[in-house]
Parts: sequence; C-alpha cells; structure tokens
Amino acid sequence: MTATTAATRVADTPLIPRDHLFGNPTRSQGKISPDGKWVSWMAPWEGVMNVFMAPADDESAVRRMTSAKGRPIPQYFWAPDSQSLLYIRDKEGDENYLLYSVPVDAEEGAEEKCLTPFEETRVQVVGGSETIKDKILVGLNNRDARFHDVHLLDLNTGELQLVFENNEWAGFEADDSLTLRWAVRQNAAGGTDMHEIVDGKVAEEPRETTGLDDALTTGMAGYTTNGKILYWLDSRGRDTAALFAEDTETGERTLIAEHDKADIGGTMRHKQTGYVQAWNATYLRTEHHPIDPEIGEAFAWLRERLEGDYGVMSRTDDDRRWLVWNDPLTAPIASYLFDRDAMTLTKFYTTYPELEGAPLQPMHAREIKARDGLTLPSYLTLPPQCDDDGDGKPDAPVPMVLLVHGGPWARDGYGYNRTHQWLANRGYAVLSVNFRGSTGFGKNFISAGDKQWSAKMHDDLLDAVDWAISEGIAEKEKVAIMGGSYGGYATLVGLTFTPETFACGVDIVGPSNLETLLETIPPYWEPLVKQFHERMGDPTTPEGVEFLKSISPLYKAQDITKPLLIGQGANDPRVKQAESDQIVEAMERHGVPVTYVLFPDEGHGFHRPENNIAFNAIAENFLAECIGGRAEPVGEVLNASTADIRNGRENVKGLSGD
Repeated sequence: MTATTAATRVADTPLIPRDHLFGNPTRSQGKISPDGKWVSWMAPWEGVMNVFMAPADDESAVRRMTSAKGRPIPQYFWAPDSQSLLYIRDKEGDENYLLYSVPVDAEEGAEEKCLTPFEETRVQVVGGSETIKDKILVGLNNRDARFHDVHLLDLNTGELQLVFENNEWAGFEADDSLTLRWAVRQNAAGGTDMHEIVDGKVAEEPRETTGLDDALTTGMAGYTTNGKILYWLDSRGRDTAALFAEDTETGERTLIAEHDKADIGGTMRHKQTGYVQAWNATYLRTEHHPIDPEIGEAFAWLRERLEGDYGVMSRTDDDRRWLVWNDPLTAPIASYLFDRDAMTLTKFYTTYPELEGAPLQPMHAREIKARDGLTLPSYLTLPPQCDDDGDGKPDAPVPMVLLVHGGPWARDGYGYNRTHQWLANRGYAVLSVNFRGSTGFGKNFISAGDKQWSAKMHDDLLDAVDWAISEGIAEKEKVAIMGGSYGGYATLVGLTFTPETFACGVDIVGPSNLETLLETIPPYWEPLVKQFHERMGDPTTPEGVEFLKSISPLYKAQDITKPLLIGQGANDPRVKQAESDQIVEAMERHGVPVTYVLFPDEGHGFHRPENNIAFNAIAENFLAECIGGRAEPVGEVLNASTADIRNGRENVKGLSGD
C-alpha cells in the first residue's frame, strides 16, 4: 500500500526518540571566562536549562549559578571583568527580556539580581569595552515602549546612569570608551540614516545614508580599541556586503574582505586591540578566512583534527585558550577546549550524547534554479535506506516535507538540523530553500522579494518542489509544507493560493492576515516599520490595505482542501494569537477541518521542551496520516505540556484515544 511506503522503507532503521532530538541538551552554550579562570555552560536543573560553572583547572567542582524554573534561560554571557555571569529572561514568551546578574563568588542557588527591574521593558546591549570591564551600555524602553534610552550600567553595583534620552532613534554605535558615536534611524525610503554624535549631541544631517536596497546589508561593525579604525559591512555600490576599514582621522576606507556570492557574515577580532584577524562568509557552507598568520595556523591545526564543521565560540582575554564547537554533521555537536600554548584539544562536552550512534543522515547542499533564473541555495536531507550510492538522490521518490524558514529576512544553513533529522528518520526527504528575500546572499537577492510574499517568494518554493519531483526525489502527491513565522505564513499560502500542490501543511505561529500583523507589531519595532511597509505592503494607504488583503491567506480560507495543523503561542508579541484564531474561525465558518493547538505559556515558537515535544508528537502523527511516514505514538507527552487542543483533535491519531 502506498500509504505505508515511507514507513516501511525506513522500518529497519531505529526510531530516534523525540526527546533525544528536542529534549534538553546535556550541556550547551559553553564559555570561558575572559580571565580564563572559569568555564561555564547551561544544563538542566529540575528539567529547566540553567547556568553552571566550574574552575577551568577543575571541572569537577561544579556550581549551579541560576535557579530558573518553568521557562529556560535563552542566553547568558560573562561580564567583561569576569566577576559575574549575566543572563536575559522574559515572561512566558512575551520577549520583554530583562537582564540578571549573579556574582561568581555566590553560593550555589543564591538569588540572582535583576539589573533592569522594570515592567513591560526589553533590554538591549548597546556597547561593551575591552578597557572598561565593569560597565556596559544598555538600552531600556521603560519610559517609552517605542524607543530605548541608553544607560551606563555598573555590572557590580547595578547602578544605572542615563546617558541619552531617545525619542527617535532605532539604534546606536559606541566606541571602546563607552561613548556614543553614532545614532541610526530609518529614513522615508525605508533605508538608514547614520548621524554622528559629538559631545553627546547628534548631528542634524546624516553623514552616511542608504536606500531601502542596502538597509539590511550595510552598517557599522565596530571600532578598534584605540578608536582609529571603524569597520563597516557595506553593500553600497556593489551587491554583497564587503568588510571595509575606515581611518577615523582621514575618512579613507580600505577593502578588507569580499565574497562574490555571499555577504561577509562575521569577523574574529584581536581580544585587546579589536583589529580584525579573520572573517567568514556563508554561501552554501561557511568559509573561514584568516588574516592573522597565527590565527591561520590555529585554524589549520583544528581543521586537521575535527571532522565536519567547526568554529570558535569563546576566547580568553589573552587569547591563549579557546572553546571550539564541532559539528561532525552525522553525529551530535561537541565542544572542545583548545590550549594554544600546549596545542591540545580536550573534549568539554557533547551536547546530546544520547544521539551518539543514532542513524543521523547527511545534509546535501544544492543550487536550485527558479523559473526566472535566480539561483536558490538549498539544503536536502534524505531518509535512511533510500540512497544506496550516496549521491544525494533516493533510489525511488519518497514523501517530502518542504521546511520553510522564518523571517523572511533570515536564511537556512548547512549542518546538523534537528528538524531535518527528525523528519528524515520518520521517512521523509526534507528540503529547505533560501527563497528570494532571504539574507546572506547580497542585497539584490533580498530586494527580489520586495512585495512578493505570495508571489515570487512562493513561486521559489513551488519551483523547488518541482525540482525535487523532476529529480526523482519527491513523490508528487506526497509533499507537505511546514514552517514557523514567515514559514507558517508560507504554509498557509501554500494551502490557500495553491491548494493542489501540497498534501498537507503545518503552520507554527504564522500570520494569516498581513494587515492585522502590521497593526500589532511590537512597539519597539516602530522605528523600523517603514521597511516592513516597503518590503511587504503599506497599511497606511487604501491601496496598500487592499494589496495586503490580496496576499493574506485569511481571505482564501474557503479554498483550503488539504489537512492543516496550526500551533500558536498565546503570548507571541510578533504574530499575535489572533493571527491563528482568525483563520481557524474562517475555516470553521466554511466547514473546512483544522487542528489547532494553543500553548498559553509560549510566545513566538515553543521554547519549553515539554511543549516543543508535545507539538512535534502531534505533528509527526499528523504527517504520518497525510503522507505515510512513521511516527512515535503521542503517548503521555501532552500531559507534561500546556497544549490546549482547541480544534480538530479527531484529525490526529493518538489525540482522541485511538
């Protein structure tokens, strides 16, 4: 029977448990303190990811430094003076992140201090310093939710000193003395105006400006410690963003690095001077390019000893010890301590040791041609037991999930991807496409997606599906579409605008009505709203409203003929719950079945592992019903989550007691 083909093809391959892929890692986010005395990482405590540390020379003397419960800490970092650990945390997904501190000499489980104790406030780090190690600049929008006032924060006393009251600016650039040097705002064209700040006063006229086309690919990339060089990532007068060094005395600019197919993605700087030592760019895969000979030697040494991809995730101030991540691609990601004096590489941890020996599948980078000739960098993972010669094509077509990234001003990349591995293990080919509008491939690639949300951007996805079918990868009648945020919108577009293309869809926090989406964006996005209007559609004009309605899946809900699963966080500040509620209500009015799962303690995505596992349990059983792969039974995982199945319980095996 064709309905079981996908499941039977992979029947001899062990089923990777969901919690091995989506549960808490054993350790993650490893770091070395700037002074080199400590190592730190995140690990579960009472089922929630928290921060731990130990002396660098005695990793057995572990101390738990935080006591977060319920919701995991998303990110932490070391204070520049190595005297404290800092982390951010929001409330149930509302993205109002506050900054917390815990001193290194605190006893295990001691109460952390909130350094930004304000309601309805989102903190931003504006600037840090190599020479002033006990202070940073932070932006706080507690006075006006739209704008972040800049404060000097003493990391050890918690004292906040107002530096700049902000009533119009989208961002700032500071130098190593923690002096504001630039204020940035959007201009009428949706581009960027950059004004110099002298003696605390912003110049009336911008010194640098961009149009809309360069807005996402041009900006300052920081000063050297002595302030003599200002680095820029700049696409003006070219396509891809190149790295330039500006002499701050003469204004002369020197080209440091460029890539013909990709924007410069990042740099490695000298820990004391701030001068660039290496740079990277990612087209299909990430390329590391050293400038400093010693860094080049270190990279070459690591390259000989680590399989797959690697990168530097943390460094000491003296730069003699690095923490290096390694993605073997078909094994779990690991971290190593690299001693540059002794030239030794010591295993620090494996993120998911339970995946060692699991049947992880290789990812294949592909270039797919769109109908107008645009090249779409893409990534394909095949199910096990279907590609005997390893050429990246199955021996016979298989069901496929088109996995669409969010943003849309973001990108997919190469490497270990737990969603790819999960779906491939269940019997599906998985294809991720960098459709036009994605970032990282130059400004022309981004601009090709302007006002094309349900048009050429969607055509790119359709062209990728046609490619997969023509190449013998995908079964035409068994292609699902799935994604979060913009990917959720693309899912809804797929089922409404092209209802015969996909067998089913999984929409996670996807907008259904672009007019209401733009009406309800977070207030701190207001300084950037012109870019949304220029790239999506302008809701402030009658013509713009009509255009936004014309590309909103809500108004085509009656055209949906294939099964749809929707997941939503009740506290999502970007894509409000109303976006999912609206289309579910519209489908109900037209008698179109839908399964709708709401999480009352989540925001833009599902960050509690219990909730993520629960939704994926529903999703894989949903996909199995639609396109014939295998699924781990839902079992008891819903009991550990806050999943509220509001509609369509009967549409998914395991949700109705079957």
